[in-house]
Amino acid sequence: MRSHRWFGVDDLRSFGHRSRTLQMGFDREDFAGKPVIAVVNTWSEINPCHTHLRSRAEDVKRGVWQAGGFPLEVPALSLSEPFMKPTTMLYRNLLAMETEELLRSYPFDGAVLMGGCDKTTPALVMGAVSAGLPFIFVPAGPMLNASWRGTTLGSGSDVWKYWDELRAGEITEADWHSAEERIASSPGHCMTMGTASTMTSAVEALGLSLPGAASIPAADSDHPRMAVASGRRIVSLPSSPLSVESFENAIKVVLALGGSTNAVIHLVAMAGRAGIEVTVDDFDRLSREVPVLANLRPSGKYLMQDFFEAGGLRGLMSRLSLHDVPTVSGYSLHETLQGAAVWDDDVIRPLDNPLKQEGGLAILRGSLAPDGAVIKHSAASPELLMHTGPAVVFENYDDMAARIDDPDLDVTADSVLVLRSAGPLGGPGMPEWGMLPIPKKLLEQGVRDMVRISDARMSGTAYGTCVLHVSPESFVGGPLALVRTGDSITLDVPGRRLDLNVSDDGLASRRAAWRPREFPATRGYAQLFAKHVTQAHEGCDFDFLHGAGGVDEPAIH
Repeated sequence: MRSHRWFGVDDLRSFGHRSRTLQMGFDREDFAGKPVIAVVNTWSEINPCHTHLRSRAEDVKRGVWQAGGFPLEVPALSLSEPFMKPTTMLYRNLLAMETEELLRSYPFDGAVLMGGCDKTTPALVMGAVSAGLPFIFVPAGPMLNASWRGTTLGSGSDVWKYWDELRAGEITEADWHSAEERIASSPGHCMTMGTASTMTSAVEALGLSLPGAASIPAADSDHPRMAVASGRRIVSLPSSPLSVESFENAIKVVLALGGSTNAVIHLVAMAGRAGIEVTVDDFDRLSREVPVLANLRPSGKYLMQDFFEAGGLRGLMSRLSLHDVPTVSGYSLHETLQGAAVWDDDVIRPLDNPLKQEGGLAILRGSLAPDGAVIKHSAASPELLMHTGPAVVFENYDDMAARIDDPDLDVTADSVLVLRSAGPLGGPGMPEWGMLPIPKKLLEQGVRDMVRISDARMSGTAYGTCVLHVSPESFVGGPLALVRTGDSITLDVPGRRLDLNVSDDGLASRRAAWRPREFPATRGYAQLFAKHVTQAHEGCDFDFLHGAGGVDEPAIH
């Protein structure tokens, strides 16, 4: 075992390692000759999605002890989606780097990764894949359903819905504050099919969690049992095999779930860390083959607790054609799906009655997005999926916030709202600004959706006809930087096109006049980010971390 170099060698340095371990109250029987397991915990008091992970770490450690391992809990950066500004995406790569270096520099033989809030899941997996040690991922689990005045609230999705109703004058401030107190009423991450459940489900489909783990609500008694079982399993130091087939499975599952657009960026980055080529075009190719089966918000009507009780991810996966790949459970994927069943065909639809005939995501290309853009068309308005309209351009988020509700804003329901300076560098960090608000004067007229285009991301819980991740971004001079208010833009989702209807000569003239602006950060991690982050279609990872990693064994001096 790798840890033998710290604890098992009879020399001066190992004397120090053992004596300091004894200093912490452990005795030789606790660690001698046993696999040392890192319990990488992203719990913190400012991350509401992870409030229960403090106790779940004890469950994981119980499993490790039961199986004859030596668990050591180590804290890692907590990426709290509601609180971290300008966006957790700015810091996903920082957590990935921290995870990699934690596993590389300490005497660990394997790891249990604990997380769930949006960027935490891909960050932990990216770091662990780069480190090259055996690992298992323990998902935080979704919240329980939230009930309010006889209706069910979905985290995120109903925030946007009722915010529009408040701005339109359809509900009162008292109504708004009442919903605020109920919409997140238990431990766990968002219980809609947002980025959190999308990514934990993708990781399970990759074979990196125990079967059924991603669907279990955080407050359900199955959750601590799953954590204990994960702790027991990691002691056997299972390999974490990843392949093109594993990633195809994960993409198919994301599409069948009507999952978050953020999955495109994260899975491309995760595959890159494993040295596997996955591109945005793989999502579009598979989207034409895989229907949406999960009737979950924001694409459908149910929430994650309903999904769990209807058969969960194993039930959904049993209805898909997936590759039989190895998993960390010790069984192949097909073996883990034996006995899986669906108990409610409305929550998890059969193939002959899907929620949508095509997968939930589409990749667009055209003169406005040469390297691609993404739309979650399963959560968009069908009548807007083919649309041509005049652009209303906002230079940045502050410009949009200042003008969006101006009664003199020259905008109609046919307009195309365009936001720039919101990409990986422009944000910075590609914030979730892509679900641009509907102008107040249009809300008052009953308008609830418009075509919206940006180089930003949007929350996985969001909905509407929002074109995102336009690449290359406006900050580096992509075509989005050249759009002017009044320009005609065409969205054609069936044709997978996004075009700016301006002549080549006109665009050439604008490009000659365009001037880049300086990146605002001058120090620290943000400066590192600015120098090395890749564009959206490449996963927004750091260029120097792409490719398979692996542990460089340290010299112990």
